[in-house]
Amino acid sequence: MQTSQSIFVSRLKGLPIFDPNGEQVGRIRDVVVQYRTAGRAPRVKGLVVELFAMRRIFLPMERVHTISPDQVQISGWVNTGRFSRREHEVLVVDDLFDKKVKRKGSDEQATIYDVGIKHTRSTDWEIAEVAIREGAKRFSKGNVVIVDWREITDFTSAIAAHSAEEHVSRLVDMRPADVAQELHDMDPSRRAEVVKMMDNDQLADAMEELPEDEQVALIGTLGTERAADILEEMDPDDAADLIAELTPSMAETILGKMQPEEAEDVRYLLTYDAETAGGLMNSEPVIIPPDATVADALAALRREEVTPSMASVAFVCRPPLDTPTGRYLGGVHIQRLLREPPSILAARAIDSDIQPLHPSLDIAQVSRYFATYDLMCAPVVDENNRLLGAVTVDDVLDHILPTDWRGIQLDEVQEGGDSV
Repeated sequence: MQTSQSIFVSRLKGLPIFDPNGEQVGRIRDVVVQYRTAGRAPRVKGLVVELFAMRRIFLPMERVHTISPDQVQISGWVNTGRFSRREHEVLVVDDLFDKKVKRKGSDEQATIYDVGIKHTRSTDWEIAEVAIREGAKRFSKGNVVIVDWREITDFTSAIAAHSAEEHVSRLVDMRPADVAQELHDMDPSRRAEVVKMMDNDQLADAMEELPEDEQVALIGTLGTERAADILEEMDPDDAADLIAELTPSMAETILGKMQPEEAEDVRYLLTYDAETAGGLMNSEPVIIPPDATVADALAALRREEVTPSMASVAFVCRPPLDTPTGRYLGGVHIQRLLREPPSILAARAIDSDIQPLHPSLDIAQVSRYFATYDLMCAPVVDENNRLLGAVTVDDVLDHILPTDWRGIQLDEVQEGGDSV
């Protein structure tokens, strides 16, 4: 779609959006722009669309097919994930409208009344014009004039960057993968400010979602005391994977500052090759004694720190219940537990078909095992039938996908991703 004239955002706000089948998707709530350097016009990245369920999503401008006075037509499908503003992004309506600015050559303050966007010869959209209200007095509304965006003094600095405190407050209720996306998108200086203010448990969860090279870079910006605290909050297998990527001296320093029992778990996992069941396993699965009831087992699986895949099975073992445990007796699926009376022994629901893994099995053998038995979580036992830990399907995926898959995924999300 080509147009040489600007389309003002106030005309877009509230317009219905229709998919290729003529079904209304929602209405435009705002326009997302991103500032660029070297005097280039700010880029229009996409639209904030409010669905009928009152949820806002992001619609890349590449999906916009036509804009008419009464509607917007899009092509393809859209990603209905909830919209979350990224680093350096500005919302035209929420952030720019009514902003106080100055026109070049004038000392008089003006107010941004509207913003015009234009489709360029390439596939991009960008800000072209700004409607400002000048000369507003106490008893006068002033005149609205339309000027080139370059005529606004420091237009690309019109919106002050969000403070680190604001960033941290926005991250509080986000999922770890979304927090990782935010950290991935930030410039290094801002990321360092934000990370410094984040809670250890939230930062640990987010780091597990980052590519390994970014994990290493990030841990290197923390003091060894803070780095040790973060690693203690991570799952032992993820902490071991990260420690293995550090220089030996840094790894040993951080391990020395961790709580002895936490460091011991990580050191134990480091004794296994990373591409084996022993290297893949988490040493803290859900373990219950033989006399635990169904209610006890469900309570253990419900704990907030237990991941969904790890919560799919509770493992019944003789004491001691810390890994390596006493004799491993079997696993109980959460689906089976939900169908049983709360007062009966959970051990009565053991699935005898779950064959444990040996820690020396390589990643190919472990992958075939999961594909064969269709499990989310599998036990790892030693030659004495003691439970050493458990491998989850996401642990396997982490190792069979390309090494840079997390970075690729984050970059795809940053660009809007494929429509779904």
